[in-house]
Amino acid sequence: MMGDRDFRAIIQNSLDSIGRELQLDIDSENLQTIHLQEVVQCLRRSYFDRIDPLEIERRGFNELLSGLLRKQKYGSEPKEFEIGDIKLKGETDMLVDDIVLIFRSAEKEIENPLANDVLYLNACLWIYDKHDGIIVYVSGDRKETTFSVTRSKKMFEEVIRRVRVLNNLLKEQKAPILEPSTECSECQYFERCFMKKKNSKHVDIGEMLGLGKFGGKD
Repeated sequence: MMGDRDFRAIIQNSLDSIGRELQLDIDSENLQTIHLQEVVQCLRRSYFDRIDPLEIERRGFNELLSGLLRKQKYGSEPKEFEIGDIKLKGETDMLVDDIVLIFRSAEKEIENPLANDVLYLNACLWIYDKHDGIIVYVSGDRKETTFSVTRSKKMFEEVIRRVRVLNNLLKEQKAPILEPSTECSECQYFERCFMKKKNSKHVDIGEMLGLGKFGGKD
């Protein structure tokens, strides 16, 4: 607080405003158009985002990296890939000299790309009919790590399978199965999938059973 102004709230509102401007435009009623981001992340999360969404706090500009880059001169227009009567809609961050690039933020330099980022880039290669792509991870200290990817049909078939699964479950109004990952604890739907978050307390089994302190002397 400086004076009567809550600058943290002002900054957070600004980030939220930018985020809404850059976020994917997903029509939750159009079940025949599935966005690529929906199927490379947890399907359960994507389902709740459409059926009964909860807002998530935006923590900083790193989360907006891809959206900001798509607005630059190398940004590409969204494209669709037809899967029967379903359309898979994807968008790459940059398309330069037939090379597809996506940018992701990272807390530190990483040794291997994240699986969902590889799935996303590989699918973009098929959607844009390109053969090679690059994932660029940018850490908080502006160091970058790059990984090159050549498109894989088998990997794209897995994305297509997930498109069909999400499409069917949205029609049936059935939540997808759990896909536990390290991202669950930060997900806004954590309590729908697991238990309500509480501060844990230590319970002495011996005292609970009337036997005194567990492990104590006779």
